Amino acid sequence: MRFLLLTTLPVLWAALWAADPSGMNLRLRSRTEAFRASGQWQEVHFDHALHPKQTAIVICDMWDKHWCRGATDRVNQLAVKMNPVLEAARKRGITIVHAPSDTMQSYTSHPARLAIKRFPQRAPPQPLDLADPKLPIDDARGGCDTGDKQYKAWSRQHSGLRIDDRDFISDNGPEIYNMLRALGIRNIVIMGVHTNMCVLNRTFAIKQMTKWGIPCILVRDLTDAMYDPEDAPRVTHQAGTELVIQHIEKYWAPTVLSKDLLAALQ
Repeated sequence: MRFLLLTTLPVLWAALWAADPSGMNLRLRSRTEAFRASGQWQEVHFDHALHPKQTAIVICDMWDKHWCRGATDRVNQLAVKMNPVLEAARKRGITIVHAPSDTMQSYTSHPARLAIKRFPQRAPPQPLDLADPKLPIDDARGGCDTGDKQYKAWSRQHSGLRIDDRDFISDNGPEIYNMLRALGIRNIVIMGVHTNMCVLNRTFAIKQMTKWGIPCILVRDLTDAMYDPEDAPRVTHQAGTELVIQHIEKYWAPTVLSKDLLAALQ
C-alpha cells in the first residue's frame, strides 16, 4: 500500500496542477554537457510549471540613466518591452520586486519600500558551495561600447517601469530573501541589466539566490550585457550578450523568452 501511494502521488499532483487554472507553464531553455569534460554543450528545452503566488519577478538595476550611453539606450528599449510583462504578472498575482541598486534614498517613504522593511528579519541559510566558472567575455574595462567614462549617473529606476504600491522595492539580498520566505515564494524570475555583472552578482540576484536555494529563471530577451566588441572574444555586442546568457544556462539558471512568459500569464 505504501509503495502504491508513493508511485501515485506524483501522478495525482500533476493532475491537480493541470486542473488548477491559476498555474502557468513555461517553456525554458538550458544547456547540458552530456559527456562530462567534453566541452560539448547541447541546447535543451523543457516545460516547467510555476504557481503565480509562489513566484516573484526581480527587476535588476533598470536605472533611469547609465554612465555608458550605449547601455542607457538599450535600457530605454528594454523598458518598453518589460513594463507590459510586469503589468500582466501583477494581474496574475506575481510579486514584483524593483531592485535599482544604490537608489534607495529616492524611495525612503514609498509604500513599496516601507512594506518590505516590515517583514521579520532573520539570517539567510548557509550558502551552497557552488562552482563559479569564468565568464566567456572580457569586461575588465567596464564593457562600455560607446567610450564613456564611469560615474554614478543613476538616481532611481527607469520611469517606464511602473511601481505599484503593492510591489516591493529593495536592493538588499537578505531583505528580499526574508520577504520571499515570509510570503511562501519559491521561485524568482529575473530581468534587467547587466547580465555579466549585476544580474549575476548582486546580493539579490542569480548567484546568491541560487546559493540560498531559491531557483532562478532569467528572461533572456529582457536583459543586456556590459560588453564592448573591442574586447575578447571580439564579437558583436548582441553575440557577447548571448554568450553570457548561454553561460548562465550552463552553470546557473534556465532562461525564458518574454513572449512565452506573457503567453503563460495570459
